[in-house]
Parts: sequence; structure tokens; C-alpha cells
Amino acid sequence: MTAHLYCFGESGNSYKVALALTLTDWDWKPIYVDFFNGEARSDAFKTINPMGEVPVFVDGDTTLTQSGVILDYISSKSGKLGGKSAAERREILRWMFWDNHKFSTQIGTTRFMLNFLPEDKRPQGVVPFLQGRLTLAYQLLDEHLSGQDYLVGAALTIADLSCCGYLFYPEPFGFNRADWPHIDAWLTRIATHAHWKGPYDLMPGSPKDRA
Repeated sequence: MTAHLYCFGESGNSYKVALALTLTDWDWKPIYVDFFNGEARSDAFKTINPMGEVPVFVDGDTTLTQSGVILDYISSKSGKLGGKSAAERREILRWMFWDNHKFSTQIGTTRFMLNFLPEDKRPQGVVPFLQGRLTLAYQLLDEHLSGQDYLVGAALTIADLSCCGYLFYPEPFGFNRADWPHIDAWLTRIATHAHWKGPYDLMPGSPKDRA
């Protein structure tokens, strides 16, 4: 049975899930959500996800929201991308919680403000503040990757997919791969996996569609 991922191309959290589905050879289909015209906040969409957010993953009778939960489900059901031991699994979860709290949320907000929100509507001082916090996060991630190819263990896991998602987007938000050589090598390594694709090649919707 084909699973459905409610998503749109600009959504970094949706991309994490789409990439995991692709790399685990899952039978899935993207369902476009017109976020920029308010579909995610509509009454109809809230019958699918009362939180009014993407991604939403529907696999038969199972409906899941929040990218971390969906990544865990994909890994558990496919038997892939989940580490080699209980200790590695806990380390994977540690990095995913770090990503949700310290990394992706702040990148997502910064990227949205700089690329999708009119300048006169940006709260003063918020972007520089978030970029300062992100610099510390880049430093931590780059240092960790200086001694290993992937975040946990010797192979790609959902921890990598969670943390890398927003970093593959082309819109500027203050991140320059050349400034972080170990992150850069890690992203290059991930992109060499069979079937890897960038966000706008995996999901419908992109800024050029609204130009």
C-alpha cells in the first residue's frame, strides 16, 4: 500500500521525512499542502492534523505528525537507519532532540524570515539573535563530525537526516558550508547515497512556483 506524505517543498521538516522514505525504498507519494495560501491552517486540514502543520504521514491506518516521530516510525518499520545497538539508538534520539530544540527550529525560523517574510514584518533583532545561537550550534556539530563520518556510529541514521535537512536548502540564512569543513564533508557524504535528492526534487512546491 502506498503511503502518503502531506508536505510542501519549502518545508525542511517535511524534507527530512521525504529523504528517509526515499533512502529506505518506501512506497510513498507526496501530497502537496499549499502552506503559503493557508491550507495547513484550514479546518479541512486540521481534521488530518489539529496542530495545523506538515509533515503528516499516513501509512494505512497509521497517521503520524512531527518529523522526529515519523523518522522513528520509518526507521523502526523498515529496519534501516536506526543504529546497530540500544546504545546507538539512544544516541540517535539524543541528536534528534538536540536538533529539534537547538538546530532545525532556529534555522527554520531564520530562513523563513529572511526569504519568505517581507522585511517590514520581521521583528527587529530576531534574525541576528538566532544566527548567533546557530553559530554555536554549527561549531558543536562541526567539531563532533571532525572525528567521524556520521553523527552516530559508522553509518547513516535518522539522526543525520534530522540534522541535515535544512542545510541542503539553497535559500540563504547565514550558513556557509565553506566555513564548516566537517559539516560540508558530511553533507557531501550524505548526498552520495543512492537515490538521494534535494528537497525541491522530492516534494512539490518551490519558491519559483510563486514567483
